[in-house]
Amino acid sequence: MTNRTLVIVNTTGRQGASVARVASAVGYNVRAHITDKLSEKDGMVAKELRELNNVELVEGSLEDKKLISRLFVGAQRAFINTISWGDEVVIGKALADAAKTAGVQHYVYSSMPDHAVFGHGWPSLPLWSCKFAVENYIRQIGLPATFVYTGIYNNNFTSLPYPLFCMKLQPNGSFEWTAPFHPDKPLPWLDAEHDVGPAVLQILKDGIRKWSGHRIGLAYQLLTPRQVCAAFARGLQRPCSYKRGPITVEVPVPSGYRSQLEGIEILLGKLEAPYFGPDIEAPDEALELWEGYRGMEEYAREVFPLEEAANGLTWMH
Repeated sequence: MTNRTLVIVNTTGRQGASVARVASAVGYNVRAHITDKLSEKDGMVAKELRELNNVELVEGSLEDKKLISRLFVGAQRAFINTISWGDEVVIGKALADAAKTAGVQHYVYSSMPDHAVFGHGWPSLPLWSCKFAVENYIRQIGLPATFVYTGIYNNNFTSLPYPLFCMKLQPNGSFEWTAPFHPDKPLPWLDAEHDVGPAVLQILKDGIRKWSGHRIGLAYQLLTPRQVCAAFARGLQRPCSYKRGPITVEVPVPSGYRSQLEGIEILLGKLEAPYFGPDIEAPDEALELWEGYRGMEEYAREVFPLEEAANGLTWMH
């Protein structure tokens, strides 16, 4: 490989940070975009990135066309995970245009399905359908690309009162997870911080000839909610139970995320639609890319207590 520059967008997110850590370790020159409006947690990740070898941070708004045009100059590879920093579709299209102009040869885009295109009366999820729109544009302009569809993050779980993935601590020391999913319907799971980086680096190593235009379901375990709780119980050595119920919102959330939660309750809860849609399966291709994944039990045992402690919680002591 003569050109070792890899552009990453949204590098303080779980996916982007995972790719940056692994790419830096194997000798890529990482050009890592970070927003100029960092949260406290994102600021800690940015500090870590600054200390990695071969990482150049590019800070600024993705609504800045000059920044976007400079981002890809001299690079041949990119990993892009857009989020709602403004109009995600407009930003996603601008990034793709800039990458094509710069001659990027392999563009890995973190996409998601728009369930409405499959029929069946399934609704679109607002935070997913915009990614699907960007994916379609990338295909239309002929940018050499691969599309990864990520499963549900193991890292979403918390005992804090956040909606959908609150593993609520009970007075007797046990945990209870309440969500609208069928208790015995498998869902795809992914430890984003641990496993996205190695998988994406293998996609880039395999090259565009193997993965051109391909959609990859990036998830390593298919677990029902009951199986998730059983894994947590083994990992934490505490009882953990699942209860099917509506999503409750006990803390302020952005309006766009509230709409996403309402859509999830209908699409994946009431209608029990397949998470990736009918055309993408996991985990076979994900395992082809990377076999050293961190499963749910290991996550619960090794990582969940550390993340809880970082959030100021003390139940593990």
